[in-house]
Amino acid sequence: MEEAAINESQNPVRSRPRWGRILAWGGLAALLFLLFLGLINSQKGAMKVGEKAPQFTLTTFDGRVIKSEDLRGKVIVLNIWASWCKPCEQEAADLEAAWRYYEPGGSVAFLGVAWTDTDKKSAEYLTKYQITYPNGPDLGTKIYHDFRATGVPETYVIDRHGVLTHVKISPFQSVEEIRQVVDAALER
Repeated sequence: MEEAAINESQNPVRSRPRWGRILAWGGLAALLFLLFLGLINSQKGAMKVGEKAPQFTLTTFDGRVIKSEDLRGKVIVLNIWASWCKPCEQEAADLEAAWRYYEPGGSVAFLGVAWTDTDKKSAEYLTKYQITYPNGPDLGTKIYHDFRATGVPETYVIDRHGVLTHVKISPFQSVEEIRQVVDAALER
């Protein structure tokens, strides 16, 4: 009889599931699924002209929330930059000049996306180059990944219907170059 009691205490009947293991396996499965989705997205390569631009939300450094769907009907110039990026500095003044040219018409929206940057360094950059169009941090690098960016600077010109009309993976060389691609998007 004592022997039976010892065996029962060594092998108790499992009457309840092991929730910790179930949750751990479920969490692992969810993580693997997210990695899989990221891998699929990275395999698509850079965005191409003619593709529908992903919808995005940018919270600016001054707290405004700008949603791409709220800009439908306007041409969007989305510039991804970083304060530590020397090529970004080369185009900063030209982007600002182009913005000032188009701003009065109201049909073009310029947006700056600070990628992997601190608020302080971003603010210094914006002040140094006297940039007045809306800019904000890319929290979690979401916009960067949604646009399948590969570095900085990268600029995406989106027409009034949400379609990419120009992808620039390097700095613009002049205000005239920027105006040429924006004007082409306005004509669509």
